[in-house]
Amino acid sequence: MEREAREMVEMLRAILASIDEGIHAVDRDGITIYYNDAVARLDGLDPQEVIGKHILEVFPSLDNGTSTLLKVIETGERIPDLPQMYTNYRGNKVHTVNTTLPIVSGGKLVGALEVAKDLTRLKELNEKLIDLQAQVVGVEKKALGKKKSPIEARWTFEQILTQDKSMLLLKELGARAATTSSPVLVFGETGTGKELFVQSIHNASPRRSKPFIAQNCAALPASLLEGLLFGTVKGSFTGAENRPGLFELADGGTLFLDEINSMPLELQAKLLRVLQEGIVRRVGDTKVIEVDVRVLAATNQNPILAIEQGHLRSDLYYRLNVVSLHLPRLSERPNDIRLLVRHFIEKFNRKFGLQVIDVTPEVFDRFHSYEWPGNVRELEHAVEGAMNLADGPYLRMEQVPWHIREGNFAGKAEGGISLPHGVRPLREVLDQVESALIEQAMRETGGNIQQAAKLLKVPRQTLQYRLTKVDKKS
Repeated sequence: MEREAREMVEMLRAILASIDEGIHAVDRDGITIYYNDAVARLDGLDPQEVIGKHILEVFPSLDNGTSTLLKVIETGERIPDLPQMYTNYRGNKVHTVNTTLPIVSGGKLVGALEVAKDLTRLKELNEKLIDLQAQVVGVEKKALGKKKSPIEARWTFEQILTQDKSMLLLKELGARAATTSSPVLVFGETGTGKELFVQSIHNASPRRSKPFIAQNCAALPASLLEGLLFGTVKGSFTGAENRPGLFELADGGTLFLDEINSMPLELQAKLLRVLQEGIVRRVGDTKVIEVDVRVLAATNQNPILAIEQGHLRSDLYYRLNVVSLHLPRLSERPNDIRLLVRHFIEKFNRKFGLQVIDVTPEVFDRFHSYEWPGNVRELEHAVEGAMNLADGPYLRMEQVPWHIREGNFAGKAEGGISLPHGVRPLREVLDQVESALIEQAMRETGGNIQQAAKLLKVPRQTLQYRLTKVDKKS
């Protein structure tokens, strides 16, 4: 039994040593009992310099009031997601987001554990992005008689190709909505053209000569996204500088917030206030700044489902959903496939210097019966891939990407999973069904792995591993 316990401890140590997050644990007296390689790299120390020593002995710049580990030992309460900046022993500035937890055994507090996520590089890139956007807007303001914003939207409604009645109606509705300054919420699966519609609305609006700024809300953690959107003032949190946020940079123009359902709920509340009052407050500042910004938002998850799953505040949804545009899947507008295929062939003929005329009837039939889970974007990539292999005037079946060529999607199982014709090797069919289920779960949860794992009733780590396998196959 003792041997098994030792092996289990060694296994846990190996796991903790292999992860990217920094792990620092102390006992109730503040003596370090665990310090992994990731946090050692952040601090510029060797673990042997830290383990067995009191935290204030190793980090003299801290005290009982500033050390989160000692504070948790004193209060017994967790400190979640605290942004921190410090200079390590090598003189480098390090930006982290730390979560500090009490360690309880037998109902008694026996220590504290801190998990540190390194955001140094991400924060540097974030600040460079803000600075570049600020410079571009500054150039625009100095330019006289300039008709187009350097931070520009390229697409217009005329460039959205369709002969589908529902899409034609959406283009008409979008053009009408462009004349006002009300928020617009665009809902559609990945690849349906949400940003095309958003850019077209901006370009058809009175704000067309003003900045158009787009931000994916899933691309940054909450601690950085807040500063990016609303700006920061020096001293608002350690390491912050005076920087305008995207709302200030987009003043007079349009701010596009993609994957709004991925924005942390506390930031959604602040966004709601901006929409209602037209003012922003930089992180850590006491004064407010008036802004005139039209907010256009998009989600790849059904917004009602996002509300039910706790990803989207209902009050923000009702405020954004003044104008609502629901873009259909490509499989729901099959008459557009021929039009789009010819358009993409012309596009890549120009790009690659080819003279492809069309696809063979066999290829067109396959395109027409395929479900296109990636929608128009997947169709474009399929045509591009085939044209890389083109050796004549017509694209043939053997030049089509294998997952479209091999998948025969005439039949469907319950819940919309596509099944192949005929008897196929069981392992191959099971892999295909597994990939389809994972893809469907990821679409329904807007790419949230944790929520998708709950839908599939599998551990998050299992889903992460399966996703890695799917990516390697594709």
